[in-house]
Amino acid sequence: MSSEYQTTETLDVKGLSCPMPIVKTKQAIDDLDADDVLEVVSTDSGSMSDIQGWAEGTDGVELLDQVEGDDLYTHYVKKTA
Repeated sequence: MSSEYQTTETLDVKGLSCPMPIVKTKQAIDDLDADDVLEVVSTDSGSMSDIQGWAEGTDGVELLDQVEGDDLYTHYVKKTA
């Protein structure tokens, strides 16, 4: 799936539960440049709604896609500013 998006970095937050996937995602996004795409890989099913809600309420980021499969939840977050 990452071939659909030109990911700049992959963040592995497998095994972490809320709120750590969001905390780590924010830290990683802060280190990226505008238009970079962060791929976040999680095992926490709650990350689907958590990252979506975070992206919707956060200026400068856009949630491009979320993919659920085989106990892995993959999120593609773009830094827009």
